[in-house]
Amino acid sequence: MEQLRVLIDADDEKGLVYKISTIFYEHNLNILSNNEFVDKTNGKFFMRSVVEGDIDAKNLKKSLSNLLPTNSNIEVIKPTKKNIVIMATKEMHALGDILIQHEAGELDANILGVISNYDQLKSLVSKFNIPYIAISHVDLNRDEHEEKILEYLSTFKDIDYIVLAKYMRILTPRFVEVYKDKIINIHHSFLPAFIGANPYKQAYERGVKIIGATAHFVNNNLDEGPIISQEVIHVDHAYDWKDMQRSGRDVEKIVLSHALKLALEDRIFVYANKSVIF
Repeated sequence: MEQLRVLIDADDEKGLVYKISTIFYEHNLNILSNNEFVDKTNGKFFMRSVVEGDIDAKNLKKSLSNLLPTNSNIEVIKPTKKNIVIMATKEMHALGDILIQHEAGELDANILGVISNYDQLKSLVSKFNIPYIAISHVDLNRDEHEEKILEYLSTFKDIDYIVLAKYMRILTPRFVEVYKDKIINIHHSFLPAFIGANPYKQAYERGVKIIGATAHFVNNNLDEGPIISQEVIHVDHAYDWKDMQRSGRDVEKIVLSHALKLALEDRIFVYANKSVIF
């Protein structure tokens, strides 16, 4: 018996759940889990199902395509470990958390390598026997630096996601386009508040009572890509901005880990610069 994840987004119309369930029945499949959502404002239907049986994935997708609206997006995915590359700069808390999960067998992914523009994290990554490459940005403009990174990334046959674990450089539109909806970033703020550099200092100066972190997909607008996961914690007047930063790093690890888990389990639909999460 085999399991598959079936992801569908389509223009909404009456009877879609019935039609899809009928296809599953005709293919002698058992539905292990099912989630659906209708965006009434935009008239869009989203559905994620996990099915089990003797499955011909190609024929199943064809049957669904023949029955659903013509512009439907249909993915039939076999649950396997996805390939990820991590990019970081100097901070190790988010990177270290992912590496520990991987070492413990708790991360459903293969880490192909870690890229940084500095050498500082090499000793940490080497403890986990994962390839580490430092591609310095010194004496290079942004395009030249990214060209070297893209050249290294091209050595991998397949990359499902790039995880920015505190990678503190803004990516160019060209880079984002190559890996569209595949770049996950952790931002040290509860977006859309306090975007850009040193949000904890901004938060301290505003006297905020909560701080948080946001994981999102990267697009060409700084810190404005589709949000995947967010979390907040309470602070008070006794915190200075460095206290907030220390507490915030714990939140960052949790939020990035949660977002990555959602991505690895194919639980995210991206639509209209938002996400639907199942």
